[in-house]
Amino acid sequence: MNTKTLKELKTKDDIRDLMARYVRHADNKEWEKLAGLFVPDGTFTPLNVEGLPILTMVGRDQIFQTIWESVGNATAIHHLFSYEVDIQSDDHVNGVFAMEDYLIRPEDQQAHEKPDAGEQQFKSMHGFGHYHVEFIKVDGEWSIAGLVQTRIKLDFTY
Repeated sequence: MNTKTLKELKTKDDIRDLMARYVRHADNKEWEKLAGLFVPDGTFTPLNVEGLPILTMVGRDQIFQTIWESVGNATAIHHLFSYEVDIQSDDHVNGVFAMEDYLIRPEDQQAHEKPDAGEQQFKSMHGFGHYHVEFIKVDGEWSIAGLVQTRIKLDFTY
């Protein structure tokens, strides 16, 4: 195996590890650690099933605050499945990760964020889709520059 191949395998392994940390931090409600996986001005854009942006969070503080407010004390379960890693350069990688997530709110609790007038708060959400991620290497460490979460299906209970 040549040096280039070993370097590519190491990069792919580093990216898989980074995304594993992302879902572990999400499941453990470690929102500051999750936000810390992004570059300081990183972006996170979840889309709805129709492919339209729900919002775009910019920067670690907004990512932390928005996720904390929307998830609250819900039990969060995230799974990553198949993935594609496309190495653009030594410090730039794009990836697509099939994902599934499940949020279950405690019976007596809601999200920290209040729903808009007329909007009903869900008890559970089960979603399927993909993370489309741009990674950059800064000071020898991989970070998330941008993450777009697409949705194939979302099921809610109320």
